[in-house]
Amino acid sequence: GSTYSSKVFRVTFLTLAASLTVPLLGVTVLLNCPIDPQPISLKEPPLLTGALEPNVKLRKAERLWENQLYGPESIVNIGDVLFTGTADGKIIKIKDGEIQTISRIGHGPCGTCEDEPTCGRPLGIRVGPNNTLFVADAYYGLYEVDPDTGETKMLVSTKKVIEGQKLSFVNDLTVTQDGRKIYFTDSSSKWQRRDYLFLIMEGTDDGRHLLEYDTVTKEVKVLMVGLRFPNGVQLSPAEDFVLVQETTMARIRRYYVSGLMKGGADMFVENMPGLPDNIRLSSSGGYWVAMSAVRHNPGFSLLDFLAEKPWIKKMIFKLLSQETVTNFVPKYSLVVELTETGSYRRSFHDPNGVMVAYVSEAHEHNGYLYLGSFRSPYICRINLQHV
Repeated sequence: GSTYSSKVFRVTFLTLAASLTVPLLGVTVLLNCPIDPQPISLKEPPLLTGALEPNVKLRKAERLWENQLYGPESIVNIGDVLFTGTADGKIIKIKDGEIQTISRIGHGPCGTCEDEPTCGRPLGIRVGPNNTLFVADAYYGLYEVDPDTGETKMLVSTKKVIEGQKLSFVNDLTVTQDGRKIYFTDSSSKWQRRDYLFLIMEGTDDGRHLLEYDTVTKEVKVLMVGLRFPNGVQLSPAEDFVLVQETTMARIRRYYVSGLMKGGADMFVENMPGLPDNIRLSSSGGYWVAMSAVRHNPGFSLLDFLAEKPWIKKMIFKLLSQETVTNFVPKYSLVVELTETGSYRRSFHDPNGVMVAYVSEAHEHNGYLYLGSFRSPYICRINLQHV
């Protein structure tokens, strides 16, 4: 009897599956897909061994100002006063533990993805030589903000046409010590920040990726094009090159801004264990890199699996929203420290993102590592002497 019932079960199951699949296929053929994905070839992810060996060091972090600020992407310090930009468009100052909104580039209402283009979304934030703040707002452009009065001055507007195109997704910036030049990224000429997942999944190289703004001549130059989701940027300590994180390709490019190689570019780190977001200097002379997603090896990496299968990506985005897809990506937090030559010095992990979720930046200050997050309602802090 058992073989008969298993046969019946199998036939019933297959009939049911077929009856559901046919209309589903019909529907998916008819549905529009918001993205036109390109196949991307990634190398097999690096093995998580040696300096990349999984650990739980990020779980030693403490959460600060939990539920008092949302999505603090990037963090800077002026002395012991901390500044960050949040998902509701604010530029925030935290002094002696007190949170104060000093400025807002856009205007309300704020809170949903639909509001972002008018609300604004401050991403990269840096301190200039006269202790002014330089802020990259994804929707509005580059600004200088007075940390005391909150007065804002527009430097480069996203409405400005630069070499035939407007800026669509201003992301991060890095400033020379003399404050003369700002290097910044425009992540896409098609997608805005609220559609960053479309940008990753589409895999196109459509942004003008590294730009230079001269604060004296007010000129903007395009230095690099053709990168797939250029994201965080960091000048080298000697200011001879700028590192640009190419998120979709899990690698870091180097562009030379002075010296014999000026105007040239090469690869700094290839085939990283995750998708790099922001990059900042470390006190060892190297760089802290925050990963927005991890490529497991050994294990299953969803991003690698989908990379060369545009048809699966199309099916997914015909049926599911970006938010739903984001929830399918396994949580895993990873920060790596690179040496000045781009090898791995050490790594801090939080498998399943228990304590620290969605790390967008690692900012070192006075022996602590502050972790920014584009989605979490807190800043995390870890004592580097204790890890």
